[in-house]
Amino acid sequence: MAFSLGEHDLRGVLDVVDAVDHVDDGPVLPWPLLHELKGLIGCHSIAVSGQDEATLGEFAVQDLPAEPDIELSEEWWRAHYWDYLHCSYPQRTGDLRSVTMISDFYSDRQYHQTAMYAGFLRLSDVEHEIMVCLPAGPGRFLKVMFGRGRGADFGERERAILALLRPHLYTAYVTSEHRRLGIRPLTARQEELMQYVAAGFSNQQIARRLGVSESTVRKHMENIFARLQVTSRTAAIGRAREPAF
Repeated sequence: MAFSLGEHDLRGVLDVVDAVDHVDDGPVLPWPLLHELKGLIGCHSIAVSGQDEATLGEFAVQDLPAEPDIELSEEWWRAHYWDYLHCSYPQRTGDLRSVTMISDFYSDRQYHQTAMYAGFLRLSDVEHEIMVCLPAGPGRFLKVMFGRGRGADFGERERAILALLRPHLYTAYVTSEHRRLGIRPLTARQEELMQYVAAGFSNQQIARRLGVSESTVRKHMENIFARLQVTSRTAAIGRAREPAF
């Protein structure tokens, strides 16, 4: 069902969007972004986990507040993770867009009987959880999970906020990956030029359409190759389409 956000929540959403562009040393997402999210969603913890289906492991981890690193065995993934309907939902269904809560899958009693709760979430005092999932490349999923202890569960307000913020969280992740990989984003003019490149236009044809010289187009292409760290038009097209991966 649709949920209408109030003015206060919309201002909070704008504060989170403003924090997307923060440059800091967050291992996955900018720390200011997570702090804004924590206040807006009203949770006691945020866990960011990048999971790889092929290796049954994590390629990215970030926790607010900080948690000790835990090495998860293959047995843990098979015995705990895949049987836990909430966390494994994106991999099982391929649905990366839905914002989900524990209560979508379990009653309180059923949740407390899961191996995931007994062996992991109980120790973190997570009684309620809401999750948004982002694409992170083939066979990879980036999950942002918000936890609460005993008390009120998450509801349609938090689901609506995270659904609205999901594309902005993805932008923050892609931008952070660019920085970690040393890739600078393209300018608006370079993005426009790359649309012609992807359509198969030659430098001469692009020059005519943009009203510039062919040498200017060649210079733009040199700069694009440098920014994307590629050496061919084909590679540039591929990197531009999958910018972070």
